[in-house]
Amino acid sequence: MLTVYIDFKSPAAYLAVSPTLALAERFDLAIDWKPFRAIEREVPKLGKQETVGESHRRVRAASQRALSVKYAAHQGIDLRFPPQPGSTDLALGVLLGIEGDPLPFIRGAFNAYWEAHADLDDMAVVHALLVESGVTYTGSLADARSVLDAAQMQAEEAGIVGVPGYVIEDQLFVGREHLPWIEEIARAKVGA
Repeated sequence: MLTVYIDFKSPAAYLAVSPTLALAERFDLAIDWKPFRAIEREVPKLGKQETVGESHRRVRAASQRALSVKYAAHQGIDLRFPPQPGSTDLALGVLLGIEGDPLPFIRGAFNAYWEAHADLDDMAVVHALLVESGVTYTGSLADARSVLDAAQMQAEEAGIVGVPGYVIEDQLFVGREHLPWIEEIARAKVGA
């Protein structure tokens, strides 16, 4: 079992979906997709008299975005950042109430956020995603945010600090750059 923590507003989590699925397929790993509310910020505006710290944060944020766009292009994804990061809490809470394979909803939610800049904290938007993805949702949209709050607390207590977060064989990794290490653990587990 590979547990994967995601947030639909995280470019890193979005770009991790395909390589994570490929890894799981190679080693016949089941994936347990879990929500984790991440913090995404817009790139700070250039100030007239920036401090060194402010300049560093602005340049680093712009660089991280540019790198995400470059990696997305490598996967054939036209990654377009929304004008301001939006909330995805409702869609994340809904993820916990999906019976069966949540992947159609996950793909739909990522695409809605990154391509249409949809508000994944809006009940009508999330309901439409549920219908379009054809998944079975057994929860209540009205309760989804409180369900997410409880899951967030559990994830933080387990040591999750960002997305994508991975747990395999009781080992925790944050970031898709750790997929080679996760692959080594999976390979050792199956004896390949």
